[in-house]
Amino acid sequence: MTAENDYPPPGSTTGGFLAGLALLVALGLNLRPLLAAASPLMEEIRLATGLGYAVLAWLTTLPFLCMGGVALASGRLQAWLGQQRGIALALAAIGAACALRQASGSGATLLATALLGGVGIALIQALVPGLVKHRFGRRMPLAMGVYSAALMSGGGLAAWASPWLAQAGGWRLGVGIWWVPALITLVAWWWVSRRRGAPEPAWVALAGPRPWRLPRAWLLALYFGVINAGYSSVVTWLPVYYRELGWSAPSSGLLLAWMTVFQVIAALAMPALAQRQARPDRRRLLATSLMAQLIGYLGWILWPGSGAALWVAFAGFGLGACFSLGLILALDHLSDPRAAGRLAAFMQGVGFMINALSPWISGALREATGDFLAAWMLLALGVAAMLLITLRFDPRGYPRAMAASPVSARSGASARSGAGRR
Repeated sequence: MTAENDYPPPGSTTGGFLAGLALLVALGLNLRPLLAAASPLMEEIRLATGLGYAVLAWLTTLPFLCMGGVALASGRLQAWLGQQRGIALALAAIGAACALRQASGSGATLLATALLGGVGIALIQALVPGLVKHRFGRRMPLAMGVYSAALMSGGGLAAWASPWLAQAGGWRLGVGIWWVPALITLVAWWWVSRRRGAPEPAWVALAGPRPWRLPRAWLLALYFGVINAGYSSVVTWLPVYYRELGWSAPSSGLLLAWMTVFQVIAALAMPALAQRQARPDRRRLLATSLMAQLIGYLGWILWPGSGAALWVAFAGFGLGACFSLGLILALDHLSDPRAAGRLAAFMQGVGFMINALSPWISGALREATGDFLAAWMLLALGVAAMLLITLRFDPRGYPRAMAASPVSARSGASARSGAGRR
């Protein structure tokens, strides 16, 4: 079976480049409403379903677990489904999950749709980085920034709009109406995909070194997981945190929308700065982004009420930058688009599984301690540790880091030696 090309090749024309960006934006906008729409309405959902904080955390944990598992299997899935069908099925899964939430408000439905929608989100996220590397070439950092900004904008829009929709038609409308943009994107995607030319062979999805054999790939996965772990916790619990401080549902949802503004700014600005770098050394940009996250977490711990907008802005900027720069960091390690995409998929696979633990741990800490301060402290410690790890990403060491692992190299040398003796 073959895997079809997805995006119209931007080529050298402005129209082709903008068409490719438009598809990235449409896909990105659909990847976070499933997670973010429920966050400002957690109290309403808890009262309606009887679910506790630790169980409600699974509404975010399950999608992130799916993101991890699907990303690890993305090469095989791409070879089996093809890119065109894979993304079409992913959009259908996201739309179906949202529609089911609108139709039924039971706790079992919410958890099942978290799983279904999570698979759709995961498949798109696993396929996009390699496609961007292939289709946009030297414009890859800019394209990844646009994609990341759209992804975060979708979450912010959902967090802002869902409380108002809930006031008009109940919380099920607030969490479920997002099937509409998914359906529109699916129709547009299918129409564009049918106009594509010759397919590419399915085996390209499996090109390059096997990431799980490389220590650097595991380091990238750990790094990506921790620097982005804050997003899954914040999008799940920040509105709850401020509602416990006396804020209303619309006001707490507005905080996530405000955070998204700075996520989008960072997702566009930091990759644009990366685009202008003479060599792909992202360490200063990553360190700046991590420091912004750290300031935000410390603000929530020490002065949550008086400077809420400021701390949310810092955290949003840091989280928005870290997501896009983390993907760029992985793609920088290998020049071949297919191998780089495979590395990025592995990094996301393990990283998103780390992300999946974050809201669950934060919810458990809330139940154990009575507030979210311990959760913010844990995130701050993780960011501080990753600031030290950032020093290791010197681009001059990428070729050595991406060579065969010492174990593989020794095994290969032994085999050649044994063959020579025979």
